[in-house]
Formats: sequence, C-alpha cells, structure tokens
Amino acid sequence: MTETPAARTRSQRLDALPWTRKHSRILGGSGVGWALDAMDVGLISFVIAQLAVVWPADASQLGFVASAGFFGMAIGASVGGLLADKLGRRQVFAITLLIYGIFTGLSALSLSVGALIALRFLVGLGLGAELPVASTLVSEFAPARIRGRIIVILESFWAVGWTAAALIGYFVIPTSDDGWRWALALGAVPAVWAIFVRLRLPESVRFLEAKGRHSEAEKIVAELESAAKVGTPQPATEALDVAASSSIGTLFGAPLRRRTISLWLVWFCVNFAYYGAFIWLPTLLVAQGFSLVRSFEYTLIITLAQLPGYAASAWLVEKWGRRVTLAVFLAGSAVSAGFFGTASDVPTILAFGALMSFFNLGAWGALYAVTPELYPTRVRGTGAGWAAGFGRLASIIAPLCVPALLAAGGVALPFGAFAGVFAVAAIAALTLPDLRGKALED
Repeated sequence: MTETPAARTRSQRLDALPWTRKHSRILGGSGVGWALDAMDVGLISFVIAQLAVVWPADASQLGFVASAGFFGMAIGASVGGLLADKLGRRQVFAITLLIYGIFTGLSALSLSVGALIALRFLVGLGLGAELPVASTLVSEFAPARIRGRIIVILESFWAVGWTAAALIGYFVIPTSDDGWRWALALGAVPAVWAIFVRLRLPESVRFLEAKGRHSEAEKIVAELESAAKVGTPQPATEALDVAASSSIGTLFGAPLRRRTISLWLVWFCVNFAYYGAFIWLPTLLVAQGFSLVRSFEYTLIITLAQLPGYAASAWLVEKWGRRVTLAVFLAGSAVSAGFFGTASDVPTILAFGALMSFFNLGAWGALYAVTPELYPTRVRGTGAGWAAGFGRLASIIAPLCVPALLAAGGVALPFGAFAGVFAVAAIAALTLPDLRGKALED
C-alpha cells in the first residue's frame, strides 16, 4: 500500500516538492547576500595591494588588516551558528548582513592602519556568521534529491562576488590614491540588502518545528506546496519538539565526534590554503615585477575560473557524491598550487592560477554542501558555524605567514606549503560520511 500524503511530516513534504519559484527566491536572496560577502572579502586583497604602495606600511602590518577580519569571522561564525539555533536562521542572516555592511562603509573612512584593523575585525563578525547561517537556511529548504547541488549553486555566488571585487579593484582602486576608500564604500550595500532578507525570506520550517512553532511551519510548507501546485494535506504526524541540548559539547558526543573532527580539519586546511593564496595574490604578482594594474588584471582572469569550478562541482556532487567530489577537487587544488608556485612566465601563471581557482572553489562548494548535512536540526547551525569558525583560525594565521614564507623562499615556498595543506584536507575529506540523497536528520 502506498503512503498517503497525509501521513507525511512537514520535512518529508518539503523533500518531496519539485523546485519552485519560492525555492528560487530563497536561493537567490541568500545567494546575493553570499555574493556581497565574497565581494567584501575579495576587496581587501586589492585594498592591501594599493595600501602597500600609497601608505607607509610594511607587509606585516598589512597582513594584520586581513587577519583582523578573519579573527572577527572566526568569532562571528561560532556565535552566529549558536544564535541561528536559538533565534532562527533568517533573523541572524539579516543581522549579520547589517553588521558587516555598516562597518565596511565605515572602514572607507579609516585614517590609519590601526583604525582599519579595528574596523575590519567588526566587519568580520558579520561576515563570519553570514555564510554558515545562509547555507543552513537553504539546505533546510532544498529537496533531498538535489540538496547538494543547490548548496554548491549557493556557494557559486561567491565567484560572482569575488569577480565583482576584482572588477572594482581593476576599474576603481587604481583611479586615485583614495580608490581603496571608494571600493570599501561600495561594500556597504549589504546593509540595504538586509532589509530584503528580513522581510522576504521565510524562516526555516525545521527550525520552527524544533521550537514548537507548528502553525508558522505549516503555513510556509503550504505556501511552497501551493507554488508547486500540489495538495496541502495536514500532516498526520508532527515532528517532535526538539528541546535537547544544542551546546558545542553535543558536536563531540559519541554519534557526532568523528565527523566533527574530520570536518574541522578539512575546514582548517581549506581556509589556510585558500586565504593564504588569494588574499595575497595581487600583492604577490606585484612582487614578481608586474604593475598594480597588470596584477589586478591577472587576478581578475584567474578569478573567472571559479565559475566553471562551481559548475563542475554542482554536477559531480550529486553524480559522485559529496565525499569523492570534495577529495578530488582538493587534490586538484594541491597539484595546481604546487605548479603555480614555480610558474615563471605569464601563460603558466595564468594557467595554473586558473586551475587553482577552478579546483579550490569547486572544493568550497562541495564543503558547504556536506557541512549542514552532518548534523541534526537542533545543532545544525551550531555545527556549521563552529566548523567555519575553527576554519577561520587558519585564515587568521595564513595571511601573517605569507610575508615570512615569501622572504624565506620566494613565491615557491608559500605555494608549496599550500599544496601540502590541500593534500591533508583531501585525505581528511575521505573520512567524512556521504549523505547524498538522504533526508536531513530532524
């Protein structure tokens, strides 16, 4: 006997839905926030490159500008994940957009390196919380059969934002010694987008059920079913109210300990290698003898390779599964980073830079796809947030390490180190469970 629709829980009804315009609105609204986040992070690499020329600051001081932002992101991701499990995904998402939009705009007024470092820390609080909360929100709405692909598509908005940063870096920053200020002023846009997020995006159904807010959850599911032109049956079985602990200690309990350790290791390694490489990329190209404008142009070309990387990952994450896709793209990142460090002419710099961009951002897509799936609803935001927060510790360290590695062994040494770190991440990825096509645990 087939199961009637009335016997389904709301989570099962969500998983059974076809993709609708309402799903696209959730993905698009979250994706724009994601792109704005990427634009802000990407802009700082171009800002540092110009400040190294127009301000009396050395590389180590400017490294703290990037690291201060990542320090804020580490705290923001951890606290934001906890708050998302307490207050709701949508609420925290909107708040984080507002925080980093306002302080990015204020960063444009900085008169010293110290002031810029302090403001970048505050920007980081919002930036760090936004990404894991957004991926959790979208994953809880996406049908199970395409959930991984949808999260990779969400992550692909990062390439859009980073490309926007590269375009701003190329067309705006070189126009004057204050070009970096105008670039950061554009980064205030998220403060406006936060209003849209708060008013137009729905709260997670799974979160509402976990908090016992069943009438609100039912209304949202009914609206999605209406958009899909399917019936709106009353569920015969309510999801249980989840009053269990959502503390950090839960992540290291017996059922979740192994996956948490493996996931944190992957997040740490990917953050170290990615931000170590890409935050300093324009500056490293200048160090190799290219002009500021030329280095920005090459960075833009390398950045464009992110988009096909995401496209390949979005297809493979449902074809091969999360674990294999993540490991393969991390291995590709390791190989291309190693070759990029030894590249000596423009064609090889661009070729291996583009490959590194392709594989690394494809890996990011797969990582964001797998992370929310590993945890039940009551700790999904906490699990995603603390994994991202732990990873951000590496993004604090990496920008500070690059000047020393560069001085000790030229460009080859830092990129050799990045290649090794990517390889470690690939091995750790193979120990993660693969939950392709399975329903999220409530």
